[in-house]
Amino acid sequence: MKIGLYFGSFNPIHVGHLIIANTLYDRTDLDEVWFVVSPQNPFKRQQSMIHEFDRLRMVELAIADHYHFRASDVEFRMPKPSYTIDTLTYLSEQYPQHQFCLFLGSDNLTHFHKWKNHQAILDNYEIFVYPRPGETKVFDHPKIKTIDAPLLDISATFIRKAMQDGRSVKYLLPEPVEEYVRDKKLYQ
Repeated sequence: MKIGLYFGSFNPIHVGHLIIANTLYDRTDLDEVWFVVSPQNPFKRQQSMIHEFDRLRMVELAIADHYHFRASDVEFRMPKPSYTIDTLTYLSEQYPQHQFCLFLGSDNLTHFHKWKNHQAILDNYEIFVYPRPGETKVFDHPKIKTIDAPLLDISATFIRKAMQDGRSVKYLLPEPVEEYVRDKKLYQ
C-alpha cells in the first residue's frame, strides 16, 4: 500500500487538517492517510501543547468515519523531539510492504533545508505539497509534487485562542472533537 503521512501536533485537529487530508487522498494514488501525532515538534514551543494522548484521541474522533484514515502514535515511543527522518526510517523498517510519502504545507517546505537529514527525505520519499496562505514558491524537484488543494487559513492557534476567550469554535472543529474538548475542559 501507498501511505501518505500527515505529521502534526494536531493541537487540536480541525476541519482544515481534514479537508487537506481528504483532498490529498482524493487527488493522489494513496491507499491510506496516517495522521502521525507528534508529541514534540522541534520547531514548536512545548508549553502550549496539551497531552499527546488527548491529541491522539481527538484525531481518532475526527477521522472515525473515514475508512482510509488512521491515527498513529508511532512517535510516542521514539526519542523526543520527533524528527521526520527518524519516523520515516522506523516506519519503512517496520512496514517494508508499504511505500510511505509525506504531506507538507508549502510553508514547511520553505524551511525544509533546516530539517534533520532533509536530503535523505528528498532522496527516498515522495512529498505532496499543499498550498498555504502567503506561500507562492514553486518547488522544482522530481520527488516534490504540488497538489491543487483549497487554500485554508484555519489555524490551531486561532482555535485555541478563541476557546480561551470563550468564543465559539463551531464549524472549525469536528463535532466529536468539540465535545471532547468541552468535556475535558481543554484549552481554557
